[in-house]
Amino acid sequence: MKQTKQTKKPTRQPEQNRSSSGAKAAEAGSKGRSKPSEKRGKGKPSQVRGKARPQGKYQNKTKPAKNLDPVTANPNSGERINKFLARCGLCSRREADRWVEAGRVTVNSEVSKEPGLLIQPRDIVCVDGKPVSVQESFTYILYNKPMGQLCTRRDDKGRALIYDTLDVAPNVQSVGRLDMDTEGLLLLTDDGALTRALTHPAAKLPREYRVRVGGQVSMETLEKLRRGGFDIGDGDKSDSWEVTVNSETKGHTWLTVIITRGRYREVRRTLEAVGHAVRRLIRTRFGPIRLEEGMPRGSYRTLNRAEVRKLLDRTNMDL
Repeated sequence: MKQTKQTKKPTRQPEQNRSSSGAKAAEAGSKGRSKPSEKRGKGKPSQVRGKARPQGKYQNKTKPAKNLDPVTANPNSGERINKFLARCGLCSRREADRWVEAGRVTVNSEVSKEPGLLIQPRDIVCVDGKPVSVQESFTYILYNKPMGQLCTRRDDKGRALIYDTLDVAPNVQSVGRLDMDTEGLLLLTDDGALTRALTHPAAKLPREYRVRVGGQVSMETLEKLRRGGFDIGDGDKSDSWEVTVNSETKGHTWLTVIITRGRYREVRRTLEAVGHAVRRLIRTRFGPIRLEEGMPRGSYRTLNRAEVRKLLDRTNMDL
């Protein structure tokens, strides 16, 4: 007679043991398995702000400056309506405030006259009934400003403006300003974040000038300019400068001056405070960007990619 083999009924495993054994099995199964990030690499490279294309010749008002390649704007939160309209490339923030007050702007089909209104990514914004969208590229321009032009959009006295020469969008603004009688290198852009980074006092971005002053500059005066700390008017104290003498005659002296803040008429006020009137003032460098020799006054060009990268690196901003 055939005997039936009895199988031993498995005992119930305690909850604690089962969970620990399951964890061990999962750990064992994961051994030798590469992580997804290891298979795919280190991830996608960061988005590029834009690629500037160097121009073969300097430009004038008959040929508009070209923007860089598109840069996708992806705001994570709401932004003020005037800033949004400025980023659309339509106007400056101040002009946008006037448009809002005049009732020319609608948000989701409703007229908005609140200058502090925050625009969300899904909002539909129209100006004079036409939908507008955020600008997808930035413009970076180097302009060799001649004497006698103002760095402003309007002037009640009808004086010459830099925008009489520059054929650029309304929201392309100068990075800082040069006064009417100062010439040389002027940067312009519609990249607001870069403008703020370059002009912030904490950046201490060097600005280099060639200056012709009346008379001969003594060694004592040069040392005083290098030390700084003396009164230049309006309650301001002078900064310490890098200053060297290039040439001198009985009538005048050419200096090279490097400053780091660029306060209102700083070079003129400082030199006048030590007894030397400024006869001519030319900016030749702003941060890492230099005014090349042979660039005609009143001409401009777009910055190339390497120059834009230098500006961004200098301000610790990413491409």
